[in-house]
Amino acid sequence: MFKYLVLPVALFGVFAAAHADEGQWQPHQLNQLKSELKRIGMTIPVDKLTDLSKHPMSAIVSTGGCSASFVSPDGLIVTNHHCGYAAIQRNSTAEHNYIVNGFLAKDRAAELPGGPSMLVYVTEKVENVSVRVLKGLAPAMSGRERYEEVQSRIKVLIAECETDKAYRCSVPAFHRGLEYYRIRQLMIRDVRLVYAPSDKIGNYGGDVDNYEFPRHTGDFAFLRAYVGKDGRPADPSADNVPYKSKDFLVVSAEGLKNGDPILLAGYPGRTSRYKLPAEIRFARDADFPVRVAGMQADLAVIAAATMGNPAYDVRYASVVKGINNVMKKTQGLMDGFARKDIAAIKDVQDAEFRAWFRQNQAAASKSLLADLDAQIKADMALSEEEYAWSVATHSDLLASARTLFRLALERQKPDPKRDAGYQERDLSFIKARLTRLEQSFVASVDEARYAAALARYSKLAARMHPQALDPLLPAPHALPALYKSTEMADTAKRLAWIGKDADAFRTSEDGFVKLAVKLHDVAIALENRRKETNGNLERIIPQYMTAVIAWKKSQGKPVYPDANSTLRVTYGTVAPYSARDGVVKGPFTNVDGVVEKHTGKDPFIAPKELLDAVKEKRFGAFKDPVLGTVPVNFLSSADTTGGNSGSAVMNKRGELVGLNFDSTYESITKDWYFDSAITRAIHVDIRYMLWVMKEVDHADQLLKEMTVKYPRK
Repeated sequence: MFKYLVLPVALFGVFAAAHADEGQWQPHQLNQLKSELKRIGMTIPVDKLTDLSKHPMSAIVSTGGCSASFVSPDGLIVTNHHCGYAAIQRNSTAEHNYIVNGFLAKDRAAELPGGPSMLVYVTEKVENVSVRVLKGLAPAMSGRERYEEVQSRIKVLIAECETDKAYRCSVPAFHRGLEYYRIRQLMIRDVRLVYAPSDKIGNYGGDVDNYEFPRHTGDFAFLRAYVGKDGRPADPSADNVPYKSKDFLVVSAEGLKNGDPILLAGYPGRTSRYKLPAEIRFARDADFPVRVAGMQADLAVIAAATMGNPAYDVRYASVVKGINNVMKKTQGLMDGFARKDIAAIKDVQDAEFRAWFRQNQAAASKSLLADLDAQIKADMALSEEEYAWSVATHSDLLASARTLFRLALERQKPDPKRDAGYQERDLSFIKARLTRLEQSFVASVDEARYAAALARYSKLAARMHPQALDPLLPAPHALPALYKSTEMADTAKRLAWIGKDADAFRTSEDGFVKLAVKLHDVAIALENRRKETNGNLERIIPQYMTAVIAWKKSQGKPVYPDANSTLRVTYGTVAPYSARDGVVKGPFTNVDGVVEKHTGKDPFIAPKELLDAVKEKRFGAFKDPVLGTVPVNFLSSADTTGGNSGSAVMNKRGELVGLNFDSTYESITKDWYFDSAITRAIHVDIRYMLWVMKEVDHADQLLKEMTVKYPRK
């Protein structure tokens, strides 16, 4: 009979000849995929991909929300334009608008500060610490007790790892608590903007083309990592020197063709491949629709509040871009669920699993699935209240005040006892968030957004309203006075609250501080319920996933953990797809398409220098022999998601041939269900990037700094 035990790490790599490019694999799992990688034509030795200290994996880095890679020994980093957008926006003004005009540092002294939130993480070590996290957890613990005990053990593991302050460590869960890995990353704090093309290239097509194909977007930018003269991470300083990257990717301008293999490495954010049918229906029918409606309303408010003011447009450019991206993805998920009934597909899989489970279950595990269903139901109900809470508190000033008051309360405790996010190790991140607000905030816009949010909250179903919250919220007519009564909009005064004790907050006359204090108990009640729910899920889901893995193994199917922002590798081939009957898309677009789309009106305004270069056919070494022109974007079957933005796309030898930046609209549901027939990732072809650098922006010094392999003549 089947017994529930934590399975060995090797089982996660079980793979039969499924011949699908599904899977966001932990590097150590790739040893189990040798036959698959050989099948698609990869020649780079697998042992290089499993060793984080070896090329090319040692060149793959994270920026905290995107992926990137070193492309020179002097800390030069390439990532997506939209991943560097915050740094571009931070340095832009109405007079010097680098968003519209682009930016190229003439020399290293001219490189611009990325800001306190622009960081680079270099993963150096990954170790399985599951035993230390899970051993001896008492079955009789409540969900909250279990959650807090696990978090306490994780804090110990992190503290051990961070004795050297150059490193940032984490202990993420895999399969929602089946395994835990401790990850040590060098954290580089001085990151500068080197080069970004105009958004007429980097965001060509804008939100109209977002998630669409054919695509013609040069979504790339360059950053540089700086460290102290001793080679160790340091705070930003004019005395710092470029980081000497141990390894960097060689850039190949030789190009790809249809059917060629690719390897993609980066830090995918979150997927939900193992969700139950009930969770899909909840997302499809309840959660996603209300979220999309809320984002649409918020965007409309921002548009109205910033209309006619270029300075306000610049300040909210990154905010709007982020909301638009999330909204279109969420809408795409809804459309995808409507196009293909993934819940019904999952019903069949779930029924098959439950039938297998009944035949193989241990006698003591008969209640597992019933317990799982009950906890999933509780999780969905709580998530509705949490969403309503986010609407009711949708103000940047309120968020700042709440963070500061919570920090004051947590600092009353010994550091190891504080909640994650409020320990001493987190203080620099809190300061960075509070400082960054000045680049993306206008009081009148924030007030308009909060007033509209409170109106939306009042119309949400009563079951969604957190208990005791409604009487505490400000009335819409009281908001003007509230915004006049606060100093939270002033960066220096906002930061001055750090270090003040809780009584200073409780006796303050600042309007938003008073509101934060008033709302605190409701916030904590929600947090404690979340801890209880998560603790119960983390007790049950590992048992469920152990069974799922064994069931998959019995079928010879691949098993990999959901994405969780840790380093993963995926693979595939350059491939077109059929979007619908009679419509085949891809795999390549080219610069002729940029010209064809050019209307002279946003978002299809191509720079004159680019249009001239195409007209004059100045293609040089970047001309594709089959296309007869310069390729712009291409499709592959690689398994990607949010967080993979900026991921290195490598050829069979491990050379950089592109950057991942998006997915097709039909692929959005891949976060929940991977359909190999239509799932495609969209990449910037490295040849377009190099061509723009040479013919449009004349970034000759960067072309010389990188190691570029040109095609043989």
